[in-house]
Amino acid sequence: MGQQVFQHTLSNGLVLLAERMEHVRSAAINFLVPAGCANDPDGQFGVGSVLADLITRGAGDRDSRELSLALDGLGVDRDESVGVYNMRFWGSTLARNVPAALTIYADVLRRPHLPADELEPVQSLAVQDIEALEDAPQAKVMLELRKRYYPPPLNKDRRGTIEDVEALTIGAVKVHHARLFRPNGTILSVAGNVEWERLKAQVEELFGDWKPGADPDLAPTERTPESGHIPKETAQTHIAIAYPSVPVTHPDYYAARAADGVLSGGMSARLFTEVREKRGLCYSVGVRHETFKDRGTIIGYAGTGADRAQQTLDVTMAELRKLKDGVSDDEILRVKAGLKSSLIMQEESTSSRAGSIASDWYHLGRVRSFDEVQAAIDGLTAGMVVDHLARFPVRGTTLVTIGPAPLTMPE
Repeated sequence: MGQQVFQHTLSNGLVLLAERMEHVRSAAINFLVPAGCANDPDGQFGVGSVLADLITRGAGDRDSRELSLALDGLGVDRDESVGVYNMRFWGSTLARNVPAALTIYADVLRRPHLPADELEPVQSLAVQDIEALEDAPQAKVMLELRKRYYPPPLNKDRRGTIEDVEALTIGAVKVHHARLFRPNGTILSVAGNVEWERLKAQVEELFGDWKPGADPDLAPTERTPESGHIPKETAQTHIAIAYPSVPVTHPDYYAARAADGVLSGGMSARLFTEVREKRGLCYSVGVRHETFKDRGTIIGYAGTGADRAQQTLDVTMAELRKLKDGVSDDEILRVKAGLKSSLIMQEESTSSRAGSIASDWYHLGRVRSFDEVQAAIDGLTAGMVVDHLARFPVRGTTLVTIGPAPLTMPE
């Protein structure tokens, strides 16, 4: 039997997606709630991350320990995370435990306790997360790059600031939850050995009376990206770059993915070969494609010794700019093999499928079939990549560095 994907929109706007995978005995649950860090108000940066931790510390008729024991008793492997636009709640368990797990998650999303006596330890953990950046320069340089490259509110960091996190009150956290947790804009995706009609009926029962809320205005402002340098007396320099590409909604999306695959798709990719292997300039180098609904970006990183930092940047940028001059058929075959391998592995994972169908719906308003994605990959040619790079060359590159001395972007 072919791929089975179902969709239903509740009257309050909540979108339910399900992919039936009869060959497995497990299932994954994935909620995307429109409560990402782009919604953090001025003076409360980090409130979303605090809420994501606090929200699982008791819900419905269970206190914090009872809630953890209930999920553990169902064998739910779970996580909560905060993105730019969405807060994600994920859980994976045996398929037969999905109804019980969904009942618990309905309490977590709709009826959390948000206990005042748990706020201080949550704040302490959040502050430690921020402070840990000082010992993780690669993470910090990427954070600083996004702050300078993306316009508000896309450039907000989920961690927030120490000052804002420490000043949070339980009242502010509860207001944040009440304002943002709503069915309209929320996507629930389930993948695994589940029965669609039974699942749909339960979701209607659990979430059908959830009252819709207002859509916040998160339209990005106009702003010119700014390069910058963060001085740090260290033997290493961390280099981060960003320049415009196309979003997942664009016809050139797979050509853009192929281009970054030629540059960074494995140990035979150009950046690894030219920057690391041939010249021994750095221990880590690569680029990847990042997408929002309305914009795409190529994000790059290199970590190297301070004495070789400028040469590393020069060679890296030369390889990026040279790509438009030609791509070999062998490189395209390698990229296609990598993309197909990822697609096949995704097919076999309930967690990957639950995340993928939710991401598709969020970005595209539909779920792409395996056949559609495979056809797009099969159709890639060297000429398509070169044509894409002619339309979208490396331009307007933003550079952020951490190290003893700033670098100069080569012309």
